[in-house]
Amino acid sequence: MGGLKTYEVRTYGCQMNVHDSERLSGLLEGAGYVRAPEGTPEGDADVVVFNTCAVRENADNKLYGNLGRLAPMKTKRPGMQIAVGGCLAQKDRDTIVERAPWVDVVFGTHNIGKLPVLLERARVQEEAQVEIAESLEAFPSTLPTRRESAYAAWVSISVGCNNTCTFCIVPALRGKEKDRRPGDILAEVEALVAEGVSEITLLGQNVNAYGSDIGDREAFSKLLRACGAIEGLDRVRFTSPHPRDFTDDVIAAMAETPNVMPQLHMPLQSGSDTVLKAMRRSYRQDRFLGIIEKVRAAMPDAALSTDIIVGFPGETEEDFEQTMHVVREARFAQAFTFQYSKRPGTPAADMEGQVPKAVVQERYERLVALQEEISWSENKKQVGRTLEVMVAEGEGRKDGATKRLSGRAPDNRLVHFNPALSAADGAEGTEGAAEEPVRPGDMVTVEVTYAAPHHLLAEGPAKAVRRTRAGDAWQKRQGAPAEPPKGVMLGLPGIGAPASTPAPAATGCGCD
Repeated sequence: MGGLKTYEVRTYGCQMNVHDSERLSGLLEGAGYVRAPEGTPEGDADVVVFNTCAVRENADNKLYGNLGRLAPMKTKRPGMQIAVGGCLAQKDRDTIVERAPWVDVVFGTHNIGKLPVLLERARVQEEAQVEIAESLEAFPSTLPTRRESAYAAWVSISVGCNNTCTFCIVPALRGKEKDRRPGDILAEVEALVAEGVSEITLLGQNVNAYGSDIGDREAFSKLLRACGAIEGLDRVRFTSPHPRDFTDDVIAAMAETPNVMPQLHMPLQSGSDTVLKAMRRSYRQDRFLGIIEKVRAAMPDAALSTDIIVGFPGETEEDFEQTMHVVREARFAQAFTFQYSKRPGTPAADMEGQVPKAVVQERYERLVALQEEISWSENKKQVGRTLEVMVAEGEGRKDGATKRLSGRAPDNRLVHFNPALSAADGAEGTEGAAEEPVRPGDMVTVEVTYAAPHHLLAEGPAKAVRRTRAGDAWQKRQGAPAEPPKGVMLGLPGIGAPASTPAPAATGCGCD
């Protein structure tokens, strides 16, 4: 490494955390660190950053367990530094240093850009640095980023949330919604496409509330249509919307903009009006099913997914049956199901009528069984269809053994396929692709031959391969030698930010 310090970022939680970690990596590399190679033994990186979540069950126990394992390793390596950021850091603040005094830096969700400065300050002053900003200091899109994918990227359109759901602590930690200017968002998308990105996901904790902060209630649908005009952008997705703010103009924009994918993740949480009221979810069953009906009318092939919480305080068997009813009616392609558990700091944690664990477990198993049956039935409808799949990296755990590749259909279904090109189709529009390997980011046209509950299979030869600029970008990244970091270490605390102007990045959250 030639004396360069290495770093490792460990990420927990939602899409916002994942994308924030890309930004943390960019900040560290801009400050002179290099990423620890794959397979580096635990504790061997010079800086270990934990980007935490306060929503997941036992998040704090998991963090302190990991910190505990690093304590003896740090004792053996005095120069090693440990930093903790994210939602749990925003919530627990000084508690982290009290419980794990070997931690060097604690930073919050509003000031991730301070990480390099705080690390240097901790090194110079030889004491822990805890800095938690109460409000957003600067929109995170101004920070550098090290994207994990060459062909797909997150683009945040807002941070924070104005909702007050009783089961969620994230709005208290991320703050009120703050929207980016549409021109800034589109400039970032265009810059990403110029780098070879062909799929972007617009990200926000309540993505379709975009515009409330800038005074335009149709801003989100306008943004989707504007993305449709960007040449070279093949696919646009977004997550996560809220039923309260999901309007007809958004449905029309999705249906009428070719590169906006026929996929919608719409969190239900509960099908019971009584429970939805207790959750402070500002919609009811009829409203939710009405949205689903309109989406299917406009986009018959759209795949819908959702989030559901089982066993919220006060949930009766009748309430649970209402959730099952909505699942049967909506026929989700996929549902992310969760057993309710108390989250300290949320109103729901102190509500009466906490449902016994055994009851929650039994209901959860019934819901999972029903959704599994529906997912399989909906996937079987895909058999015989011809789909253009964007080749993905790391999606198929068994691809090496099966000699297959994996990717995502337009509706985001996972497809495992045979990369070989049939002789009959090899001459059509492939430009020699039959002889060259198919790469992540390339597009492959396949026919679905088998359906399982959670994936599709295309066993026959591919009908066509379209090599893309996104595939070129992936290939370039694989073959390009690692460039030495352009930044320098930040020196004394008073120096402040690096002199170089950071490139645009993004943020957001899908915890809806």
